[in-house]
Amino acid sequence: MKLGKLIRYSVLILGLSLYSTSCKDYLDVNLDPNAVQDAPIEQLLTTCTVSLGFFGGSDLHRYSSLLAQQFSGQGQGATTQPQEYDRYNIQGSDLNNVWNLLYASILSDLELVIQKADTEKSPHYAGVAKIMKAYVFHLMVDAWGKVPYSEGLKFTANTAPKFDDGEAIYTDLERLLDEAIADLNAPSIKSPAANSTIFPGTFTASRPRWVRLANTIKLRLYLHQSKKSRANTVQKITALVNSASVSFMESNADNFQMAFINEARRQNPIHQFELDRVNQFFPGATLVNLMNQRNDPRRPRYFTPFPFTRDAAPAYAGAKPGDAPSFRYSRMHTYLRGDTTNTTPVAAQADGSITNSAYTYNGTAPIRMLTFAEYNFIRAEAAVYGAPGTAETFFQAGIRASMSGAGVPTAQIDDYIAANGTLTGTEAERVRRIIEEKYIANYGVTMESWTDWRRTGFPQITAPVNALTPFTPRSLFYPQTEIDLNPNAPAQKTDMSERVFWDVQ
Repeated sequence: MKLGKLIRYSVLILGLSLYSTSCKDYLDVNLDPNAVQDAPIEQLLTTCTVSLGFFGGSDLHRYSSLLAQQFSGQGQGATTQPQEYDRYNIQGSDLNNVWNLLYASILSDLELVIQKADTEKSPHYAGVAKIMKAYVFHLMVDAWGKVPYSEGLKFTANTAPKFDDGEAIYTDLERLLDEAIADLNAPSIKSPAANSTIFPGTFTASRPRWVRLANTIKLRLYLHQSKKSRANTVQKITALVNSASVSFMESNADNFQMAFINEARRQNPIHQFELDRVNQFFPGATLVNLMNQRNDPRRPRYFTPFPFTRDAAPAYAGAKPGDAPSFRYSRMHTYLRGDTTNTTPVAAQADGSITNSAYTYNGTAPIRMLTFAEYNFIRAEAAVYGAPGTAETFFQAGIRASMSGAGVPTAQIDDYIAANGTLTGTEAERVRRIIEEKYIANYGVTMESWTDWRRTGFPQITAPVNALTPFTPRSLFYPQTEIDLNPNAPAQKTDMSERVFWDVQ
């Protein structure tokens, strides 16, 4: 079956399942609402990968990208949700949907895949599902700190799971990833192929990519804990890197991402948000200014010019949190929305801005979740701390991978690296340069730039003048529905200054 058909089919399944969930109080009067409906393992995995791809560009992406100031909420007229999130007005009720999507859809389906894989003697499916499970749970720890883990996926056997400590979850995720790699290398009756919308194709080709992803996620987890224990981070990364049997991402072909298709409601969710919530989301000034300072050649793919022009040397402007509502900024462009189908020149408004509909995008840009560029920046930062490798070599490789993935010509990449690819100065200065380039490369990646800022303090973020709190949030409130309905949930946080386990002072 072709990938496009699989995506359309699986999205339809996902949509119907969400519809049935929302209507269960009225229609499913003779059904147990907690009963798990059976489905072939092949279709379950398709649903899992599609759901994860859409999740990567939805609410948690918006919250974390606004907090890291890669984006800013703007618009004119009535106050919009992104404007409120921009000034740190994120409430527990705002997290209900993303929490429900994670537990009731993505994680529960992944758990079913794991269970079915055991029954059907098909550990290749279990290995893929366990890697995605580890990825999802580490994002949840990074967002909330404590979450249901050991009791979180027991279905009707436990409807009030306890919340586990984030550090304990991280430790068990290492075990889960080791288990996943073993599953991927074991004999298996069935193997994922084109029914996975992430790394689709023959399992012979995709298996090493899943293995490399699992090991790269481990590196990410180890680096996250560098603020808590630098020595432990270096020791674990060194041991992993020096293991002869371990492989990591090798090129942009290994990017953990999902592609989309040019059909209504099947397009990239970041692009879909632009269509559904017109004039509410703009590139952030922190990101745009950083790229302007370096004459970054990724800008024509990341952003539209402002003032709009087709000149050879356009300018770019980002929105700053707390700015008066305005359209006088660049807008997100092909890197996050897919290629434009415009064949006629775009007309600028009198103030130099363009309308939300000035370009027609095909919505096929992938949702990127962990990239080869990030792998290189992880290795660069770890090398600064004392792990194996040459920091500058990995630093330059990260820049090159990001720019290549954005479609920048090789000559421009070489010029940029010649001007900006040297690491000098103190440890803090070298880490700052690495994180700033990683911040640019991770435009559109859920959570990681906010996590890096909490770990390192880079890039420098200035709180909005109209912020509701005197601090930039260090974690999110627990979803209010979980607080209200789960007697084993912790008390709601006093505010969002509470730190996750690796974010020590």
